[in-house]
Amino acid sequence: MHPESPNHADTGLSNPKSEDQLLASPRGTERQLRAQPRESGEMPRVLVLGATGYVGGRLVPRLLASGYRVRVLARSVERVKALPWSKNVEIIHGDALDRSTIQRATDDVDVVYFLIHSMSSKGSFQAFDQSIAENVASCARQAGVQRIVYLGGLHPNDLKLSPHLASRTEVGEILLGSGVPTVVLQAGVIIGSGSASFEMIRHLTEVLPYMPAPKWVLNRIQPIAVRDVLYYLLAAARLPSSVNQAFDVGGPDVLRYSDMMNGYAAEAGLPQRVIAALPVLTPRLASHWVGLVTPVPRKIARPLVESLQHECVVKNREIDDAVPIPEGGLTSYRDSVKLALGRIAVDDVETSWVDARIANAPSDPLPSDPEWAGRTVFVANNEKLSTASTAEVWKVITQIGGRTGWYSASFLWSVRGFIDRVAGGVGLRRGRRSMKVLSEGDALDVWRVERMDPGKLLRLRAEMLLPGDAWLELGVEPHSDGSRYWQRAIFFPRGLTGRLYWASMLPFHGVIFKRMAHRITTIAEDAQG
Repeated sequence: MHPESPNHADTGLSNPKSEDQLLASPRGTERQLRAQPRESGEMPRVLVLGATGYVGGRLVPRLLASGYRVRVLARSVERVKALPWSKNVEIIHGDALDRSTIQRATDDVDVVYFLIHSMSSKGSFQAFDQSIAENVASCARQAGVQRIVYLGGLHPNDLKLSPHLASRTEVGEILLGSGVPTVVLQAGVIIGSGSASFEMIRHLTEVLPYMPAPKWVLNRIQPIAVRDVLYYLLAAARLPSSVNQAFDVGGPDVLRYSDMMNGYAAEAGLPQRVIAALPVLTPRLASHWVGLVTPVPRKIARPLVESLQHECVVKNREIDDAVPIPEGGLTSYRDSVKLALGRIAVDDVETSWVDARIANAPSDPLPSDPEWAGRTVFVANNEKLSTASTAEVWKVITQIGGRTGWYSASFLWSVRGFIDRVAGGVGLRRGRRSMKVLSEGDALDVWRVERMDPGKLLRLRAEMLLPGDAWLELGVEPHSDGSRYWQRAIFFPRGLTGRLYWASMLPFHGVIFKRMAHRITTIAEDAQG
């Protein structure tokens, strides 16, 4: 074992920024980032693939602020419409695997941002990523696209890469060979509020004062703040057509992963952690370990862990010749942690990993009631009349999950969440991005918001591992002297296992859902006074 207990000088203190500099995140309105009009005088149009992802969701509003006309491709139009910038973009409904959809999406486009990354742990993700890259490369060339910008992964040369890093490298090569001028930005660990990498560091550090860890905690890593990633993405759209190249991008600090954890501890006001590197934890075991200790589920933790197996530092600073360093310099690791913690403290996380779709999660919406005929469906109904107004009850409904919890049987919910995590699912600790705002497509602990009719209905679809498909509906409607709150648990079982699962849950449903209805209406009545 090699205990690591770095002092503060080793945990990302280089070039700390002033408060004014920390507030100066790129907004897209900066002169060097503004869109350059076409020869016709029209503003250029960009297509963003992955607009609802962690980086894409932050890039789109900055592209709009820069003056670009923005088009996004989405499998779920409702998810995009729930975002604050949706009314200012053109939405193309479809799948990036479908060539005709990409042809339609790239028509009359100047710049394509390729921000799609598969996070599945199954082998098919490589073919999935390659097919999308080939579609985009071919259609962009045919449509006369002027620039492709791809966010890839920082990696060493001449070493066998993890499947995910190898896939990202292959995607970059396909795009660079497309005949369309392409910029591949190769970033390592991205630090920002809501990023999976940051949440992994945060929870490992907070939970474990002494940690036996995989030997990769001693590898050198060059993290980068999400604000600096956004800066490079915006600047890449303005590069001349002669630039067709992959660039390494990273922040000013080169750190061991153990240094990053202790840098977080320093900013969070925690004692320095003692970390012992063990040679016995394989990526598979380490991803199980991360999945149990942190909210990041195993399917997302696995590719993150695999990317840390080698030292990932910037090999050269050629990016500085193409894109000037942002005014005030790149953000240090400690400053990026400070910013992330500040956003979390005020519940102002712009985008989060929790809203990433989990591989193998169901995507079809709940069938309407008449279509249930002919199939096995289990339903548990509860309702309660309340003197509270529909508005007060709705407010309580939309605050469910995350830190608020589920208004009943907290221990039973915790046990169910723990079982799901052990099995490799998302578990309850995923939480929610914001306690103030809830929108369609948002993750909510082991659920995802499938439908919202404001003031009327919240429909959640289970993303926990189940022998079937499950939904939970919570609704409110006017009633004499107040409102009627109702909720409905729906389960479509798969085979005998699904039927046995529902039967085993029935005794708990009686406790959980009845108590939930009572608590929601009681809280609403107390708030109304």
